Amino acid sequence: MLSHDVSAGQVLKPSDLRGAEVAAETGVVTLADRDTVLGHRARVPLVAGTLLASGQVGTRADFPPAGSSQVSFAVEPGGAPPDLSRGERVAVLPGPGPAEGGARQSEESAPAASVVAGTVTGVRAPESAGGPRVVTVLVETAAARRAAQLDRPRLVVLPVAGREAP
Repeated sequence: MLSHDVSAGQVLKPSDLRGAEVAAETGVVTLADRDTVLGHRARVPLVAGTLLASGQVGTRADFPPAGSSQVSFAVEPGGAPPDLSRGERVAVLPGPGPAEGGARQSEESAPAASVVAGTVTGVRAPESAGGPRVVTVLVETAAARRAAQLDRPRLVVLPVAGREAP
């Protein structure tokens, strides 16, 4: 079992793993096989508290997958739910800012083309009180440039079922 989050490409160390009792040993790295994965790289991001499968480690990272890119956003307080976590599907929208004539652009008037949908792969706490959190989102590579250009981004958690973006 993973003792804490491990980034794709990170070499596994003994402190990254801890023992756990599970009902089945098929498909997971057992305590007896622990040495077979130590020193290998995580092929994908690994989440604390999950069981480790041997296919999740190797000689190189396989993340992000082909056709996807990771984009990091500095999200100001109030720009995302406070309990935002890895694995959640989100829509990244441009934040409020000056529009033509000095008026503020509202969410309703934001062009739909500027909305980018993706999956949160990381959330880092602000470095100082009241500062921005860094949120990393896995998006389609075709949308990565547009996502990186969003000014003062806001993140909205998408429902499990339904439309992909507002």
